[in-house]
Amino acid sequence: MATTVDENFARIKEIVCEILEFEEDEVTAEGLFSEEYGADSLRAIEILGSLEREFGVVIDQTELVRMKNLQGVYDVVAETAGWAKQ
Repeated sequence: MATTVDENFARIKEIVCEILEFEEDEVTAEGLFSEEYGADSLRAIEILGSLEREFGVVIDQTELVRMKNLQGVYDVVAETAGWAKQ
């Protein structure tokens, strides 16, 4: 059974919110992790590692610069995992 974009995005949001210690309704797709949610580089590495484990991918740390908000995280994971654009 194929996973939809919405399901993947929801799972990514769940992981990110858990690590940043925010409720899911407090975090938007465009909200900047460091500026709006106080995330530091250690949290970014923790997010990256959790996503790698969850989705079975290896994300190059150079992609962290793109992973500044939920949409950026989704885009990096989708590209790395080879999810088809829908």
